Amino acid sequence: MDTDYYELLEVSRSATADEIKRAYRRRARELHPDANPGDPDAEAMFKMVAMAYETLSDPERRQRYDRFGPEGANQGGGPGFGGGLGDLFETFFGGNPFGGGAASGPPRGADLEVVLDLSFEEAVFGTEAPVTVRTAVPCDDCEATGAAPGTTAATCSECGGLGQVRRVRQSLLGQMVTAGACTRCGGAGTIIESPCATCRGDGRIVEERTYTVDVPAGIDTGSTLRLTGRGAVGSRGGAIGDLYVHVRARPHDRFVRHGYDLAHELHLSMTQAALGAHLAFETLDGTEDLVVPAGTQSARIFRLRGRGVPHIEGRGRGDLLVQVMVDTPAGLSADEEAMLRQFAEMRGEEVAPSDVGFLAKIRSAFK
Repeated sequence: MDTDYYELLEVSRSATADEIKRAYRRRARELHPDANPGDPDAEAMFKMVAMAYETLSDPERRQRYDRFGPEGANQGGGPGFGGGLGDLFETFFGGNPFGGGAASGPPRGADLEVVLDLSFEEAVFGTEAPVTVRTAVPCDDCEATGAAPGTTAATCSECGGLGQVRRVRQSLLGQMVTAGACTRCGGAGTIIESPCATCRGDGRIVEERTYTVDVPAGIDTGSTLRLTGRGAVGSRGGAIGDLYVHVRARPHDRFVRHGYDLAHELHLSMTQAALGAHLAFETLDGTEDLVVPAGTQSARIFRLRGRGVPHIEGRGRGDLLVQVMVDTPAGLSADEEAMLRQFAEMRGEEVAPSDVGFLAKIRSAFK
């Protein structure tokens, strides 16, 4: 069963707009994530309280809520129109004759963005990382009201505290009634006659705040994490925006990431590739035994299953792909060259003669 919005704010169903506003500020301070770190129940209740306030602070939505419940409150227009026709009237006549066309009450705070730099390993395995932002926070001196201590905000005489003003206009379709934000109070419904000296009547101040971001394993550059309720607080007790954390992972010196797989280019000598080798290969998880069979050719790929990146949504991990590159020896000593020539002769392979003059003629022919 849906939770009653009035019970969430701990007010009666006959509460005034000012009573609802004060109740929301009190409940928001109690349940804010900063006051309840690591408490998912408090965070969920904080979101529900914000939803209740957004509904009950709007006279039109409150009326629909009282009649039809939460689903009715979220309808953008009259029955059968779904808000689309209201948008049309908003475009051509500057208001919505069906209600809900203009927001009332304190505005919602801005969403914020920040870039989080991670090491390659932190992005692969996940981590908890701090981010610091300059943001708007509630003014403690006035308790986010914007009014000087000992005073209160006065109800706007223009809109009567509704935050909206209805106007009658003549159109091609006849007389139209539109609703728009009150220009005198900016839609807040109240006027600050004695502003708080600390916040100058805004109900908020700017400070640096540091939050801990829970980074899931498998995240990559370009991903964005949303921290609900960690953005800027709205003026005079308005709802809080969200914080968007854009992830940027640094590259690794040995591995290249391809989705959930990792790739590495392993250079082997000619003798290792021909005779085989047993190598201690360092992965992100530790040392693995890598057996290179005799006769391994360049570009062959060895797959180490489950040694890649964890799947960010679901179980399992990608693979680590090790591609062999056989290096041709250069700068041979006289003894090494003699041994290779003997080896080529034993295999019946034709190679260039050792005569230096002959090789010089060959090189000049291709210049």
